[in-house]
Amino acid sequence: MQQQIHLHKGWRLVLPVMFGLMLGGCFQTNPHPELPTATGDAEYSTRYRIAPGDSVEIFVWRNPDVSTSVTVRPDGLLTAPLLEDVPAANKTPTELARALEKELSTYLRDPLVTVIVNGFIGTYRDQIRVVGEAAEPQALLYRDSMTMLDVIIAVGGLTDFADGNNATLVRRVDGKMEEYRVRIDDLVRDGEIAANVDMKPGDILIIPEAWF
Repeated sequence: MQQQIHLHKGWRLVLPVMFGLMLGGCFQTNPHPELPTATGDAEYSTRYRIAPGDSVEIFVWRNPDVSTSVTVRPDGLLTAPLLEDVPAANKTPTELARALEKELSTYLRDPLVTVIVNGFIGTYRDQIRVVGEAAEPQALLYRDSMTMLDVIIAVGGLTDFADGNNATLVRRVDGKMEEYRVRIDDLVRDGEIAANVDMKPGDILIIPEAWF
């Protein structure tokens, strides 16, 4: 009986400590600074650059036999009639058109080329990556004036296990990767528009899982 009482008293000392540790884990706060509220008019990238996987339509005026649609290969090159292994990735459609005119001038007199991009994928630097407890984690192509609310809508919201208010946004600033706390729960579930932030091309949004 005395031994049982002794154990009981020991647990009375241990339980508050364990309970405190559990609470500390449940209410952990993201230590990173927050970003300013979205302005809704931020523009960081206005000229689309071709990426591997993009489908490009090549129109050569008065040369229908050379005009075609091709997909940019994973190595960033494309092959088309009279064209072999032409670098396409990271060029704008206009830049690629001028490059193709130069290549085709070997076979055609004064070729006039127009390039139309279909099935936009975008380069990695133009994408926003969402990982963790999003309903549909994925990479999104940045659009002008994109905000965090736009991103969350695009990935279908959060899972039931997400800790949205402890999410982290990773962004390259002056050549270094910086981390910021974002409050997705306050924005999406409580409608606190002040928690909305502007997104930039290349941002990574990490949404952790709640403890319970």
